Amino acid sequence: MSATQQVTAPEDYEVGKYSIGEVVERTGLTAHTLRWYERIGLMRHVNRQGPRTGGNGNGRGSRRRYSDHDLDWLEFVGKMRLTGMPVADMLRYAELVRRGDETRPDRRELLEDHREEVRNRISDLQSCLLVIDHKIRMYADAERSDDDEHDEDEHSQTG
Repeated sequence: MSATQQVTAPEDYEVGKYSIGEVVERTGLTAHTLRWYERIGLMRHVNRQGPRTGGNGNGRGSRRRYSDHDLDWLEFVGKMRLTGMPVADMLRYAELVRRGDETRPDRRELLEDHREEVRNRISDLQSCLLVIDHKIRMYADAERSDDDEHDEDEHSQTG
């Protein structure tokens, strides 16, 4: 459960109340990315309210209004991107969500497959970290050895 779900009454969860600027500030995504997500179908259609100055009232020129549900979805998408899920898989997941509850087994399978990929990547990164740690220890030992030799040289010159 996300922070927005914990503090938002259920009836307000779907209400569009955040401007694109507020969502940019809250998520760290750019307005361009938010529009792209909507354009490619990664986000459901975002509600729009009222015409902007110069708008003609037909929906064109109206302002996007994002709900807490949208913010939670963006948080989920951000986690999937961070873990390396391909956009194509995120789009497939989004489509499955839109198709309804009967797709839960497919969604679970997609996430289980991705989880396995994430676990493999973590294992690979842990192996890389061991190599980095080894190199750091090697350099630290060499520096201590150089310091010891330097100390011996100073003692022999002053003594």
